[in-house]
Amino acid sequence: MGKRLRTQRRGKGSRTYSSPSHRHRGTVLLPKMDDLDGVVVDLVHSPGHTAPLAKVRFGEKEVLMLASDGLQVGETVSIGKISVERGHVLPLGRIPESTLVFNVESKPGDGGKFARSAGTAAMVVSHGARTVIRLPSGKYRSFDSKCRATVGVVAGSGRGEKPFAKAGKKVNAYRSRAKAPFRTSGVAMNPVSHPHGGGSHQHVGKPSTVSANAPPGRKVGRLSPKKKKKR
Repeated sequence: MGKRLRTQRRGKGSRTYSSPSHRHRGTVLLPKMDDLDGVVVDLVHSPGHTAPLAKVRFGEKEVLMLASDGLQVGETVSIGKISVERGHVLPLGRIPESTLVFNVESKPGDGGKFARSAGTAAMVVSHGARTVIRLPSGKYRSFDSKCRATVGVVAGSGRGEKPFAKAGKKVNAYRSRAKAPFRTSGVAMNPVSHPHGGGSHQHVGKPSTVSANAPPGRKVGRLSPKKKKKR
């Protein structure tokens, strides 16, 4: 089944399916600093991100950080200091339980990997040998207590409430994130474009489940469930 599927093209990593660099203002990670205070000098819009960015000045150095909800120009942002205020960065072990955080690091010093979309936040649940966090998906996960996070909620929470109104706006919005704005179902395609295509009417004329060992051109639809082992 040598068919050029959209999933194959995305997996190749060509320029067509990559987010344009000019839509990103720069690297947005937690700065590798400790026990410092910075001042928010500007709030900028980055088309490649769903949330606004805060330009924070630490001495002579300026860094880009995800803006917390309610952050304003002129406010002070501290890194490493014990102060549970919005926008401040602390290790998870120093953040009290039931505190909302975002941009949580997966490993100490990686700059933040979890809860980065606009309007999202995770919650510190408990402390122990490791810190347990409830992620925006509702899943509980334990992190190293040295992993850092930003206190508060990511700004831009109302972005999903505004309708696109027309197709062109959706195309431009999804282009920033290297996604297809519209998706055609496999049964609506021709046989040369998809294994589910063709026929006198739209239907999947064969089992829609495929083996996990199927080649990339054939692996579309649902993966077959694993056989249950006898006790």
